Amino acid sequence: MLEIRTNCENCNKSLPNNSNQAMICSYECTFCKDCVDRVLMNVCPNCGGGFEKRPTRPKKGLIQFPVSDKRIYKPVTTNPYLNANLNIDPRKR
Repeated sequence: MLEIRTNCENCNKSLPNNSNQAMICSYECTFCKDCVDRVLMNVCPNCGGGFEKRPTRPKKGLIQFPVSDKRIYKPVTTNPYLNANLNIDPRKR
């Protein structure tokens, strides 16, 4: 079950469950689309993977499985995976 984290780890922008700006990597690192495109260049600074649009949990599911209250905020100052992965398709990293 996805946690559905509600903020961008880099800029702290709010990303509620129904946000169409939320992007996640395979480990659920969560960033806004602007940061993924402009700062991270589609390379996760935590694992080196790529990003996909985070799904929205249906309203009925929110009762049994609410979104996470865990907020991670650690602005990216360097991305150790960027140079090695910038021009490699995320599915081939």
